[in-house]
Amino acid sequence: MGVKMKRKVKWCLLLGWMIVIFLFSHQTGQQSSESSGLVEKLFSIFPFLPDQILGVELHFLIRKAAHFTEYFILYLLMFSVFIDYAVLRRVLLYTLFGVFLYACTDEWHQLFVPGRVGSFKDVCIDTAGGTLAMGLILLSYYIQIKHKRA
Repeated sequence: MGVKMKRKVKWCLLLGWMIVIFLFSHQTGQQSSESSGLVEKLFSIFPFLPDQILGVELHFLIRKAAHFTEYFILYLLMFSVFIDYAVLRRVLLYTLFGVFLYACTDEWHQLFVPGRVGSFKDVCIDTAGGTLAMGLILLSYYIQIKHKRA
């Protein structure tokens, strides 16, 4: 596969994932709650699970973990696109800023969806997912450099 084709594939994956996030955010409050059936499945498989863990509802934790994971993946996809156009240090920061901006626009979008609200707390969780991805990429590059020197 040529360089141009690889870039097109990377862009398509990124834009596709952004559309997935948008579609999740476009669900009404009721649709969003109904699609979160994971908690009920967990309780049926593990009936001994408490309703709350450390004072926080399991349903809440799973939803926030989903936010974190969505934007962790977004960071990785965005990074893979941007690294073709700039040096590592800039790409790391530009990508984190891009994740933050997309999270902001996603929460703003939710203000117009019935039964949904925008939350800066969710923007922070989303950005934290991107920050972890950035940290893992940095760690990977650091390990590669150490390995080459050895």
